[in-house]
Amino acid sequence: MTTETNHYIAILTEGSAVPTLLCGHCHSILSRTRMFRNQGEARLPLECNTIGLCSADDCGAVNCCDQALEGIDNPERLFDIAS
Repeated sequence: MTTETNHYIAILTEGSAVPTLLCGHCHSILSRTRMFRNQGEARLPLECNTIGLCSADDCGAVNCCDQALEGIDNPERLFDIAS
């Protein structure tokens, strides 16, 4: 049995004082607490370094955040900021 995972591309909000990523499916805010590096034993089979899981009740989409993080001056800092 094969399970196919649909994923979306996260969106970086324009002109925001604090870097904010939106779900590419429902446009809800992606929480930094539900973002992780796609590595190790929990790695998803996606060509994506950073994954964001949407926490919206009716969504739950898997988002690739790589492209959105490129628009942030220091994307590594996003993981250091508490949400």
